Amino acid sequence: MDALPPLGGARRNYRDQVAHALRAALVSGQLRPGELYSAPALAARFGVSATPVREAMLDLVREGLVETVSNKGFRVTAVTGRQLDEYTHIRSLIEVPVVAALASTASAAELVALRPDAEQIVAAAKAADLIGYVEADRRFHLGLLALAGNRHLVEVVGDLRKRSRLYGLTRLAERGLLEASAQEHLELLDALLARDEPAVRAVMTRHLGHVRGLWAQ
Repeated sequence: MDALPPLGGARRNYRDQVAHALRAALVSGQLRPGELYSAPALAARFGVSATPVREAMLDLVREGLVETVSNKGFRVTAVTGRQLDEYTHIRSLIEVPVVAALASTASAAELVALRPDAEQIVAAAKAADLIGYVEADRRFHLGLLALAGNRHLVEVVGDLRKRSRLYGLTRLAERGLLEASAQEHLELLDALLARDEPAVRAVMTRHLGHVRGLWAQ
């Protein structure tokens, strides 16, 4: 694995910083499914003590991204096609009707406020900036769902995204397939602003199916 950048600065919570950096390493492929990693070795790469690394890894264990291996460390978990299908199915059951309803309930100002994130998703896809893509994509989708006013719904979808969206992005970016999915975020916003609920439902359904189709490739 390539060297990971050391963490520095005056931020208070090294555990959150390390967890973020570990997720970034999963997205970029620096941490690979099936391989073992020890907290002390990762701590040396981050330039911190082993304690925040171990705590951050336990956060990822709870998210299903890694698993503990007794007396050895942590192994990055692999996600099967069936699991991705199940995650996508649950997301479709939740997100399609919730987002479609926003066509009549969300204000124009609330929707317009999400456009910078949608544009950042496209820019990151064009630049093959996987970390930027994942972060902007997460902000957009969870921000959109938050307009429904159900905090627990946002938490459920956020957990599903953590378990699934980290996989396969490197390969997709290398093949130039990420930009088409990114453009759908702008299309979705336009449909919402037009108050076209059937179009919103169609775009959202296609978007989730498109993403799963890309994963399958």
